[in-house]
Amino acid sequence: MITIGQLAGYVGVSVKTIRVYHDKGLLPEPDRDASGYRRYGASDAIELIKIRTLAEAGVPLARIRDLRSATDEEFQRALHEIDGGLTARIRGLRATQGRLRRLAAGDLAPLPPEVGAHLENLARWGFTPRWVDLQRDLWILVFATHPDRATTLFHDQAEILADPALRQLFLDYDNAYDLEPDDPRIDDLARRMVGATQERYGSDELPELDGDSEIPALIQGTVNDASPAWQRLDTLVRARLDATT
Repeated sequence: MITIGQLAGYVGVSVKTIRVYHDKGLLPEPDRDASGYRRYGASDAIELIKIRTLAEAGVPLARIRDLRSATDEEFQRALHEIDGGLTARIRGLRATQGRLRRLAAGDLAPLPPEVGAHLENLARWGFTPRWVDLQRDLWILVFATHPDRATTLFHDQAEILADPALRQLFLDYDNAYDLEPDDPRIDDLARRMVGATQERYGSDELPELDGDSEIPALIQGTVNDASPAWQRLDTLVRARLDATT
């Protein structure tokens, strides 16, 4: 028979933790001996190890208490579920670790090589470093949050920019950054962008992320916040596209 301090030392928990388990009804309190001390046996140590293991696995104390009265079959089924949850958590932690290491290396998310080549083309075509950096950040966001749709969206934009006439629209968009919001060139650019969009897609829906995603609004908000002129341009384009549908 051992004291509560010895039990805590053998199992690797604190005395305070054992007392909490007593209070929560997880571990029955043994009777006191003639000296007034509670003495614990091997069965108490085994129960405490079980409780500690389940608690370290993230199982709430209330559920651990319920499992004490479970049948062997129920207990094994619960352990299987807990193991599955741990596997998912480990997978998530490994993914987080990978992102952390990429962040330490200055790479927020891996982009496909074709995106890197596309960004180099933007610089070669005359887009400003500001625009190239913005595009890189936005594609990192899209590929990180919607890898299933990102490739389709990227190919659509790459195809647009491969067309010199359409590419000029984006260059004009880039260069409108410093314009005043009421500059008439903003209205003219909005008109040309709407015309190009209607010519390319007609009555078809524009390629986009799933309808429940908040990422498109976040992306457009990031673009609009960068320049009052871009914000007004977005407002004009949206209004004219809505008016034609």
